[in-house]
Amino acid sequence: QVQLLESGGGLVQPGGSLRLSCAASGGRFGIWTVGWYRQTPDKQREPVASITRTGTTNYADFVKGRFTISRDNAGDTVYLQMNSLLPEDTAKYYCNTAPTGIFTWGQGTQVTVST
Repeated sequence: QVQLLESGGGLVQPGGSLRLSCAASGGRFGIWTVGWYRQTPDKQREPVASITRTGTTNYADFVKGRFTISRDNAGDTVYLQMNSLLPEDTAKYYCNTAPTGIFTWGQGTQVTVST
């Protein structure tokens, strides 16, 4: 069973940047289309971005032009470069397969955008 470990979150001011990482172990994560999701206490988990195993990317409208998803050659590590962060980007971020997460969700990494 693939295990997912997200990292890289933190507190950042509006307009700042963060780079999230998702490390997968225990299975062949690289064969899947994978994505980043986010969730706040008052909303359901929502997709943010996804990337196929051949590198085709897709983004939610609210992050287009600001976030970039990528993955390493083996596909077992997925990144989310987040620029021009907004307070409404505050959430816990998770990675999993896309468009549906089929593996057990990791703990996520908290991103807080605030002055």
